[in-house]
Amino acid sequence: MLRHVKVIAFDADDTLWVNEPYFQEIEQQFCGLLEDYLPRHSVSQELYKTELANLPLYGYGVKAFMLCMIETILRVTNNTAPPELLHKAIQCGQELLQKPIVLLDGVETVLEALKGKYRLVVATKGDLLDQERKLQKSGLAHYFHHIEIMSDKQEKDFRKLIRHLDCQPEEFLMLGNSLRSDVLPVLAIGGHAVHIPYHTTWQHEHVDHKVEHERFYEISTIAEILPHLL
Repeated sequence: MLRHVKVIAFDADDTLWVNEPYFQEIEQQFCGLLEDYLPRHSVSQELYKTELANLPLYGYGVKAFMLCMIETILRVTNNTAPPELLHKAIQCGQELLQKPIVLLDGVETVLEALKGKYRLVVATKGDLLDQERKLQKSGLAHYFHHIEIMSDKQEKDFRKLIRHLDCQPEEFLMLGNSLRSDVLPVLAIGGHAVHIPYHTTWQHEHVDHKVEHERFYEISTIAEILPHLL
């Protein structure tokens, strides 16, 4: 089924390197800041509600997360938060922006094996500056023919990417950890998609139904894709 593939796109966060555990660590710090106002689990729920409401306005990424933390503080405290609480939230976001880049197992082995045999692409979403920084720090940039940092990953975004790459949907393969962002929109436009589950995923990326499709594959580790491509 993958014999027609010419372009292989990789999600970045939690596919190439660690990301979501850092967000969860910082979120726990943030929830601790508001313990005098609400229980930790309630603060987490309020933050998620803020994030969802602001997605159309802010998009994805650490800076959007920082703004949502500040807005959540103001709402939870009824606009009475002391300035130092807002400062600590900003510090949490800055700490998140400076987390180390830790590659996931098998990533470099896979990229090395596929380089020169396919056009390799990064197709990720989030804050432009932050994603560029992470890619540079990862040491992986030289493997890729093209880097696409999207504001979102919907069908129209993948159609635009495929047009830019001058390939057909059936020649395009996407690998990623999110069914919502990396799999379903690619299948919908006629491409191939491989799901590589990560041990933790932001709840917004969860999909309740089972995915069954002739162009859909699920593997446990990124290295498991090699026998299908070489």
